[in-house]
Amino acid sequence: MSFSNDVRSEICSSVNDKDKRFACLYGMLLFSRTLSPGHICFQSESRTSAELFSSLFRAVIKAEPTSGEHTRKNGTALHTCEVWGSTAEAVYQKYRLAENKRVINSEIIATNSLGVFTAGVFLACGSVNDPSKEYHLEFACPEDGLAQQLETLLHDIGVTARTMVRRGQSIVYIKGSESIEDTLTFIGAPQCTLELMNMKIYKDIRNKANRIANCDAANIDKVVKAAMKQIEDIKLIDRAVGLDNLSDELREVAQLRLDNIDMSLQEIGETLSEPISRSGVNHRFKKLAKMAEELRMGGTINEK
Repeated sequence: MSFSNDVRSEICSSVNDKDKRFACLYGMLLFSRTLSPGHICFQSESRTSAELFSSLFRAVIKAEPTSGEHTRKNGTALHTCEVWGSTAEAVYQKYRLAENKRVINSEIIATNSLGVFTAGVFLACGSVNDPSKEYHLEFACPEDGLAQQLETLLHDIGVTARTMVRRGQSIVYIKGSESIEDTLTFIGAPQCTLELMNMKIYKDIRNKANRIANCDAANIDKVVKAAMKQIEDIKLIDRAVGLDNLSDELREVAQLRLDNIDMSLQEIGETLSEPISRSGVNHRFKKLAKMAEELRMGGTINEK
């Protein structure tokens, strides 16, 4: 089951009392595919949404819509609920709908039912991406004017929404996990909100772990390259003058490095017969590097 269907199922289970049924059906009707005094057609890929539409229609309008289903070329099922004639006219009278233009009636969606109305809008034309892939919620609105009104409504409840046109259709979309969380909670899907929040936490932890792993890998590469350069210097000194001719402190770190390419400076310092700090070990390797450079330039080594 997709995340969008999870949201629809949770919304449908929360629409119970009379006021909620009235406001939810209003949202589903106003944003349905076809809305005219002679014909109303609600369509959805979700069987759950179509069944709720029929249930709400029976409860509010006291009539039975004609239900149907057909499979499209891409293999997805499309569920349809339709009414004609006098039944459609009864809907227009019940909700005081304008014949020539779809307009959200603020008197119908009082503050206490605004969320339920928006839930109906989502059931009619909304979808939300799987949060494990992308944070994106959108409403594919049937008219440009409705899209503008819906964007304003979402702004009024503190949600950042934008409008775009895709293949000639106005889309109101929401990006950003927090705005989507607020929207899902507002339309009556708090469990899906929690699921999204948990996924965000998981992704944040995973990304942090990846950054740490990448940082560790980079540090390991840096340590190995430094160790290889130290070994190159030590072998040059050994060939030129022999490690036995070095001071005890330089000979000991040189031998430890030759025997342990993967040791960090701190580990070498802790392994010495007389342990010293990391900076102390680094200082000794700098001396060895300077000797090797002097030999490469044709000079003689000097430990001072």
